[in-house]
Amino acid sequence: MKKIQLPLQTISLVAAFMIWVILSSLLTYIKGDIPLTPGEASWVTSIPVILGSLFRVPVGFYANRLGARVLFTFSFLFLLIPVFYLSIAQSFWGLAASGFLIGVAGATFSIGVTSLPKYYPKERHGTINGIYGMGNLGTAVTTFTAPVIANMAGWRTTVKLFCILLIVFALLNFFFGDRHEPKVNVSFAEELKKVYRDRRLWFLSIFYFITFGSFVAFTVYLPNFLVSNFSLAKVDAGMRTAGFILLATLLRPLGGFLSDKYNPYTVLAFTFIGLTISGILLSFSLGITLFTIGCLAVAFCAGIGNGAVFKLVPLYFSNQAGTVNGIVAAAGGLGGFFPPLLLTFVYGLTKSYAIGFMSLSEVALASLVLVFWMRFSEQNRVPG
Repeated sequence: MKKIQLPLQTISLVAAFMIWVILSSLLTYIKGDIPLTPGEASWVTSIPVILGSLFRVPVGFYANRLGARVLFTFSFLFLLIPVFYLSIAQSFWGLAASGFLIGVAGATFSIGVTSLPKYYPKERHGTINGIYGMGNLGTAVTTFTAPVIANMAGWRTTVKLFCILLIVFALLNFFFGDRHEPKVNVSFAEELKKVYRDRRLWFLSIFYFITFGSFVAFTVYLPNFLVSNFSLAKVDAGMRTAGFILLATLLRPLGGFLSDKYNPYTVLAFTFIGLTISGILLSFSLGITLFTIGCLAVAFCAGIGNGAVFKLVPLYFSNQAGTVNGIVAAAGGLGGFFPPLLLTFVYGLTKSYAIGFMSLSEVALASLVLVFWMRFSEQNRVPG
């Protein structure tokens, strides 16, 4: 039973992330049925990220207390409610309400990063969490397939089909999840008290805010952005976004592997150098070719960086893994919430996206400085 937990939890994350981006993947179709202003459209795609981020903290804690089997099963059953409601929504507020609760799908990330390290030695944690992080592929699956199905059957029918997926994975986790996973029964207040003053927690949260945040932000923003800004066909926009997701996801295990083999701060330094350059390129790209190169560079750096961060978390906080994983993962999710709103706001003021994309370059550069500072202050504790 223990041997199948890594593949089971990874494919469960794939399924959960398929649900998490269902609104952004189908937004161009939804807007044809439910009129939305540009601001409302940005909120609709960003709202699932809110609960998906904030709820990662309690989910990480309870993953330690209840185990992955219970939390994955409950999450998939719970998601049946907002997914079905989305299929019958008739207004912006209906979309917002269902999207908020669909955020639970994004919160499931905290389950595996807390559960899976229990089964492996520390020197493999980067690789294991990197493999689990490939569950991000779920966003690519939905981004690619949902528009194709919607073209044939309509977006409401497409959404209802996802209910079948939820039932299947609830059953898989109920029957094949590890009933004997080691549990940690401590209070949330006690765990938080032990870690909240540790600066490393907040620095790692900042790093994940940038790396995973950029991944989420581009994932939810690109489908609608490519259609409205470059006049691409809906399916074409979905395929390009899926390519972005695929590259970032496949590189995440590489980031974990490199962080197991070398100093993870060195890996993060190259990550933030790349993101700094990518942000500058996106700011000045006028055509689809340069914009595509910039996006792929972001995907490359985000994937590597995501794997590196979750090498460091269990290295520093093995005794408070659930709570710390939740906090860091929540920071990453919130990193995906603000950029789409910022881009829309800046464009409304300036009729240009340059300042919004340049902000990615600036925060990446600031993070690079923090990485160098931590690299030298922690050089006696981190191997490599």
